[in-house]
Amino acid sequence: MQLQDILTLSRTSFHANISSKKKMLEYIAQMVSNDNPQIQSHDVFDALIEREKLGSTGIGHGVALPHCRLKMIESAMAVLVLLENSFDYGSLDKQPVDIVVAVLVPEEATEMHLELLSMLAKKLSNPLVREQIRHASDKETLFKFATA
Repeated sequence: MQLQDILTLSRTSFHANISSKKKMLEYIAQMVSNDNPQIQSHDVFDALIEREKLGSTGIGHGVALPHCRLKMIESAMAVLVLLENSFDYGSLDKQPVDIVVAVLVPEEATEMHLELLSMLAKKLSNPLVREQIRHASDKETLFKFATA
């Protein structure tokens, strides 16, 4: 499974003006709920917050991969947010975050969850990919670069 299999243009956000991890997770939860009305934003937010309590999902180089498993979804989905300004996410490398890719998988999909996180970490560890994403000129280009 690749990012293009789980990300949609409607769950892609270009130059979002967000300044904290909590607001970022609320924003992601709202995007998921807006795109899937059967999913309550507070359920997504609560699951993302619970995961963050285990340790920051900031993976370095200005990238965060918040993720969770949810019983109310049937297939994996992703949310991509390119921030207008970076902020401290509590990443291990202490660098502020400006690229956020959230991954949500069904509760029982443990192996898929790990595979998706591994694939995304590898993809986003590539400096050329990060540079393309950061230099996107609009939402459509951001989506295209991220899913290439």
